[in-house]
Amino acid sequence: VGVRGVLRAATAVRGATFAGVVRGAATATRALRAAAAADGAKLIEFNFKLRDGSLKAVSAPEGTNLLEAAHANEVDLEGACEASLACSTCHVILPDDVFNSVEEATEKEEDLLDLAPCLTDTSRLACQVIIDERIRGKVVELPKMTLNFYVDGHVPTPH
Repeated sequence: VGVRGVLRAATAVRGATFAGVVRGAATATRALRAAAAADGAKLIEFNFKLRDGSLKAVSAPEGTNLLEAAHANEVDLEGACEASLACSTCHVILPDDVFNSVEEATEKEEDLLDLAPCLTDTSRLACQVIIDERIRGKVVELPKMTLNFYVDGHVPTPH
């Protein structure tokens, strides 16, 4: 089986169990952010650097996270655990100045980032980075690849 097989199996089991417990909390959090965004939040414009190297200009309400912005703007960023902080499929690379200005990653996020391919010094999980003025006009890069230890190749659609 090997280490990779054991990691995939453990992640799938842990993810399935954990995801069921936190799915309601994640949904409630998204609903609160969506309500805040609907209450006249400023639109923040920035770019995603896609895996093919092209830039995609997007806008998202202040207070949402980068994962929500990607999904709302049809950017191919997975988010397999639906922002429940149980995977690393929404790994992004932030510009240095943005990375240094946003809230530091939690220990849990750091542990999940350790599983992500193409990790850099400014890597973060998109579900944990809240959009505000610090990201206006910046470029958020998608890594060249991502791994979904549960089902590689499956891209869920946001609810």
